[in-house]
Amino acid sequence: MKNLFSLFILTCVFSSAALAFDKAKLDKYIESLDTHDKAMFSVAVVQNGQPIYQKSIGYVDIETKQVANKNTQYRIGSITKVFTSTMIFQLIDEGKLALDTKLATFYPQIKNAELISMSMLLNHRSGIHNFTDTPDYEQYMTKAKTKAEMVSLIGSLDSDFTPDSAASYSNSGYVLLGFIIEDITNDSYENQLHKRITAKVNLNRTTFGGPVKPSDNQAHSYKHATSEWVAHSETDMSIPYGAGAIISTSTEVGIFIENLMTGKLTSANSLAKMKELNQGYGRGLFAFPFHERIAYGHTGGIDGFTSHTGYIGDDEVVFTLTSNGMNMSMNDISIAILSIYYDMPFDLPDFGQKAITLTERELSQYQGVFSSKQIALNITLKTDGAILTAQATGQKAFNLTSYSSTDFRFDPAGIKIQFATQGEKVDYTTFALKQGGGKYTFIRE
Repeated sequence: MKNLFSLFILTCVFSSAALAFDKAKLDKYIESLDTHDKAMFSVAVVQNGQPIYQKSIGYVDIETKQVANKNTQYRIGSITKVFTSTMIFQLIDEGKLALDTKLATFYPQIKNAELISMSMLLNHRSGIHNFTDTPDYEQYMTKAKTKAEMVSLIGSLDSDFTPDSAASYSNSGYVLLGFIIEDITNDSYENQLHKRITAKVNLNRTTFGGPVKPSDNQAHSYKHATSEWVAHSETDMSIPYGAGAIISTSTEVGIFIENLMTGKLTSANSLAKMKELNQGYGRGLFAFPFHERIAYGHTGGIDGFTSHTGYIGDDEVVFTLTSNGMNMSMNDISIAILSIYYDMPFDLPDFGQKAITLTERELSQYQGVFSSKQIALNITLKTDGAILTAQATGQKAFNLTSYSSTDFRFDPAGIKIQFATQGEKVDYTTFALKQGGGKYTFIRE
């Protein structure tokens, strides 16, 4: 899952570590999200290895009105990669594998396998094309595939670049890493996950996923269409495997990350290698900058599920969000949670504000190409009937919703476009774009 404007990243300025925070304010914010159908999720804050805040909103299953709780399991998507990387490094610590071991040792049929190392698979430098980006992916994603079929599928893909010459996110590499864990141990990924991680740190609701079972408190995922939640298609977990097949709770993801980051699951050297960045990619971990602080973790997205976890070492705290339905930007929700936790200035949003309708003639005044001195990005505004659309450089156009003559938004990505005024009149030549905590001034060319 990527932000619409991929250039923007989640940033936030933090005060000193909070020993206590305004839980009532955070409750009120999350309950407002629930009331206005903005999201369905569970959130957990784990500090010093103990959950200090847990809250769930939304449904496990909308049809039966089964309500989510702190024990609800969600598909965590690519956060699975952190578990996979952890097990790979455990095998390295045991002397059964090395970062420079070549993929050809296990799967010589993959293109450039003799050049691709375990390290390259871990930090997305293998060049193996990401199979979830292929045109036919949605045609087979819900159907079970065998290990041999997945290897054959990945082996049929062209290489995006010479191994180690660049970096590009690839689920393909982590599917192969999951298979390599099985090959070395002569055991299933699921069993190894239990032996190496979940049993060690007492995670009872974290496992390799299968068909969703609401009767076991496993959440279905949904997308928001018009004014209601609609069930999302369900990927067969034999497809994402070691790249995205784990299910868990927000609290247990937080406990896992805390145990990993405090050295309880790998050697210190292996953890350092996991955190080591090359062109933005660690070996199973991302670094999220929060100005003076760095959070290590990962994001995830599969079907209608999205997730986000990060460990801030200075404060020994983990924030985890696991969602089965989003009707606004997860970035905005994460920023709100962090702002409230760190007692930063944060006004609770008015989700009850109603959209308005402007005529095509009125909207035509906003049209033009706008540029900013702050970022190398042009935004083109133009009308499509009675709809104002926005298109950033190199990206698809999207529809804006008007809330006033100066206020336009694209809520799924947390984008707000605020036009300036001159007295009581709209200044159609300039606007401020707000997203992910950033504010950027754009002027019509």
